[in-house]
Amino acid sequence: MKKYVCGVCGYVYDPAKGDPDSGVAAGTAFEDLPDDWSCPVCGASKDQFEPED
Repeated sequence: MKKYVCGVCGYVYDPAKGDPDSGVAAGTAFEDLPDDWSCPVCGASKDQFEPED
């Protein structure tokens, strides 16, 4: 699964880790995150993220 980077603050969403503080289990693909999920660091919306090179 691909990692995604926040274009605002540079936070990297790693599907292997998930986002436990937001209730997202490890192994959750970026595409499977809820539409209202936002960056845990800066609060940017999902559409501000780009796939990591």
